[in-house]
Amino acid sequence: MLFVADSAKQRIDEIRATGTIPSDCFVRVSVTSGGCSGLSYQMDFDSDSKPNDQVFEHNGVKVVTDLKSFLYLFNSTLEFSAGLEGKGFYFQNPNASRTCGCGESFAV
Repeated sequence: MLFVADSAKQRIDEIRATGTIPSDCFVRVSVTSGGCSGLSYQMDFDSDSKPNDQVFEHNGVKVVTDLKSFLYLFNSTLEFSAGLEGKGFYFQNPNASRTCGCGESFAV
């Protein structure tokens, strides 16, 4: 399962309210190689499903990921912060054994 915190849901709703993202789009998350710790998160809005997509809906938000990324993201929560330490989406990932100082990458 992938989870969506209230903070992330609120921000996604705000983005959708601007009309820049079509209403049929879902949130696609993935993990790619890169960053100081070896793996990096990617997040986009998408409307094209792929054959091996893993689909979750939590807190009224549809989240889709590929099977390989799901192995790294299992039980993670998508969060959003507008605080002083930076503004943006991030993951609370219980599978990460370490993260880099900037929070952009992780390792398992």
